[in-house]
Amino acid sequence: MTQERWPEGTHYVETANLPQAFFANVDAGGERNLLFEKRDGSWHGHSWRAVADDVRRLAAVLVKCGVEPGERVLVSAENRPEWAIADLAVMSIGAIVVPAYTTNTEDDHHYIMDHSGASVAITSGGMLASRIALAANRAPSLHSLIVMDDSFTAPDGLRPKLQFWGAALAGAAPLEDLDARITAQQPDDVCCFIYTSGTGGRPKGVMLTHRSIQANIKAAMELLTEGNVLENQRFLSLLPLSHSYEHTAGMHLPFQIMAEVWYCESTDQIANNLIEVSPTLMTAVPRLYEVLHDRIMRGVRAKGGLSEKLFMAAVRLGSKRLAGRHLLPHEFVLNLVVDRLVRTKVRARLGGQLQYFISGGAALNPEIGNFFMALGINLLQGYGQTEASPLISANRPGQIKIETVGPVVAGVDLRIADDGEILVRGNLLMKGYWRDDAATMAAIRNGWLHTGDIGEIDADGYISITGRKKDIIVNSGGENIAPGRVEALLTIEPEIEQVMVDGDKRPWLSAVIVPSDDLRAIAPSPDALYTMIGEAVDRANSRLSQLERVRRYIIADEPFTTENGQMTATLKVRRHVVRELYGDRIDALYPQK
Repeated sequence: MTQERWPEGTHYVETANLPQAFFANVDAGGERNLLFEKRDGSWHGHSWRAVADDVRRLAAVLVKCGVEPGERVLVSAENRPEWAIADLAVMSIGAIVVPAYTTNTEDDHHYIMDHSGASVAITSGGMLASRIALAANRAPSLHSLIVMDDSFTAPDGLRPKLQFWGAALAGAAPLEDLDARITAQQPDDVCCFIYTSGTGGRPKGVMLTHRSIQANIKAAMELLTEGNVLENQRFLSLLPLSHSYEHTAGMHLPFQIMAEVWYCESTDQIANNLIEVSPTLMTAVPRLYEVLHDRIMRGVRAKGGLSEKLFMAAVRLGSKRLAGRHLLPHEFVLNLVVDRLVRTKVRARLGGQLQYFISGGAALNPEIGNFFMALGINLLQGYGQTEASPLISANRPGQIKIETVGPVVAGVDLRIADDGEILVRGNLLMKGYWRDDAATMAAIRNGWLHTGDIGEIDADGYISITGRKKDIIVNSGGENIAPGRVEALLTIEPEIEQVMVDGDKRPWLSAVIVPSDDLRAIAPSPDALYTMIGEAVDRANSRLSQLERVRRYIIADEPFTTENGQMTATLKVRRHVVRELYGDRIDALYPQK
């Protein structure tokens, strides 16, 4: 679905708030398609003008529901055009968007509804809408429920008033005073509560303002300008829009640069969607790049023979060039061959138009990053936190150090505290945590956000994240170990799908390991599976210091997933959950006193 090129000269326009930034581009966008979704096997586009009209109609529906400026509206749905429309409509009337993950349980949804004091919930349908409805029944403040899919059947005894998206918008006239409502909003007004998914404890409601999110957008646009990739962009939106990373970079940034946004069907369909959409940019968390790497390598090994040798030559020679080493004459010729026979095909499998993969949300294994870069696929690793709207730093196009998260983006001050913690200051910071002054004061001191991450800065200003302060393992000898590095080297082994390293106050490290599906398929017995995992652990240990080596391990009963509560929605392991689940077996690995 090729569209004509956008006019040259797309640039950052200073506006007081996010809805104003969106509507400033509507006339230029006109009938050009902005948002795309796949229905019944075909992609369907929604034009700028149609999206703007729906925003105005939904705003009227919300005002009729009694939503006042400053009130909270919960939004929980799969990535789809209605999500963006809901976000803009809520903000346009001066209310506050409260995104919630679709993977939340009924109790999770109830906690967020109750804690935020949401008065309206907007959701998609199916089992998600059922969980939302049951949670809404228990939330005293919530009086209205808007469901996108009209096939939804409400549970018996539903207390909040139920409206269906299509009928509600069809029966509403665009809100006449919406422009005045938008103009009334100030940069420092809170527009969004994003509840941190967290790897431990109850989530906190991070209060983000128009100013904080726009500071991130401006910095991201300057970053894209450096790579000459600001115009004519096509985003493939994969991460949940309830995560600050996608909420800013996958929704409001594309609105500002007038990019197309294509909503990925699911992680299972990412390979097909990449080919169908031919995106120029895609943001994702490291785990998804690991899955993509593993999928590519499985296909390579299955082919074997000359194909595998050529592929590995492409990776090896690409890595040599990335390291700044000159190719020998015969390597130079071979590199030309594999560029045509291997790298071109890999790029085609990713849609053929991809300019950058962007990684954030957790630390990227450098070997995964190097793998893609060696195949000619640019990968920019960045760093951020929900509390910073979220972008703090990012690698620069043409100046990539894949083992780092790059230098700070424009408008950010950063320093390293005496204990190694990263401190951040700037307009990007949150206003605080909703209804939690103590946590706010602990997080922001003297204007500096205490990130909880441990890091270093090199001579070029590039930042390396060495660990999470609360995750640092202090062994029985008092030595500090960052588990993330150990886990990254373990999961690069094809036999190991997931891992959690433990060892706090212990003499050495242990691990809970999830074997790969391929290994489970070929292992003739549980003992053989354990032995084969041991061989993979030994290979990883050979690249680790004595202190970092895993001495003993157990095999997990099941994969870590969001469904079983062992991973966050951004695919980070919930350490406290896994540790509690396997606590007795982990304890049994160590000598008993």
